[in-house]
Amino acid sequence: MFSKDKKRGELTMSKIGFIGAGSMAEAMIAGLLKGKVYKPEEVIVANRSNSSRLEQLTKMYGIKTTHHKESLVKEASIIVLAMKPKDVQAGIDGIQGLIENQLIVSVLAGISFETITNILGKQTAIVRAMPNTSAAIGKSATAIAASKDVTRNQIENCKSLFEAIGICKLVEEEQLDAVTGLSGSGPAYIYYLVEAMEKAAVEVGLDSEVARELIVQTLVGASEMIAQSDKHPSQLRKEVTSPNGTTEAGITILQERGFEESLVSCIKRATERATELKIMFEDELITTDKK
Repeated sequence: MFSKDKKRGELTMSKIGFIGAGSMAEAMIAGLLKGKVYKPEEVIVANRSNSSRLEQLTKMYGIKTTHHKESLVKEASIIVLAMKPKDVQAGIDGIQGLIENQLIVSVLAGISFETITNILGKQTAIVRAMPNTSAAIGKSATAIAASKDVTRNQIENCKSLFEAIGICKLVEEEQLDAVTGLSGSGPAYIYYLVEAMEKAAVEVGLDSEVARELIVQTLVGASEMIAQSDKHPSQLRKEVTSPNGTTEAGITILQERGFEESLVSCIKRATERATELKIMFEDELITTDKK
């Protein structure tokens, strides 16, 4: 989609290649195509051996797929590492000598710049990104961190890439574990909330389909109120909560049951787990390398 900057010799977006064909890769592909950031013929996906998965993606999106990641690297100016974190060594092996001016974008939780650089065997431009699966509908909350080799132009290109599938914020690498615990895992927290609200709705006598529509619109409306208002969420909550009213009765139960404390602990624990996984993955890679 983009071309080469003749003055600086930098590659900007023309084709994008995904090494790995899992749910995050598909979510990004769906969002990028829906947002017309790329045409189907500008997207390539490589997968080691799962032919049925590649056939499925081609059928659904009209994109190019291959079992040969080497050919993908030769064609794409942006290479997205989207395999499972434990497979990063195998995913990169074989393409090290083909990396020149391409921008490497990693969506692998817990795999640091240092680890990717060590596997590549060279310094190169790497952006670590933590999107979430809402990318599929263009609503991802993504944070990115850039290695020291990434140029300002590449950062802007990468931000444009992720802004096409939601919002994108630039952070430091050490903050990515917190992002993983907050917005990376965040959709699951919301889905869990909806599960509980649906269960409660049925128990108080509502039809499940009616309840689902009311819950979804309530979430959409509340989100838009937060986005459009200059008021803090606590103030918006207080404006809905009349003294001795129904909302206060409900909020009191949440407070008694430790709702806020549970949610804070949830995000902290998810952040800690992201750090634990990072250490575990990197220890495994070091151990494998020594064998």
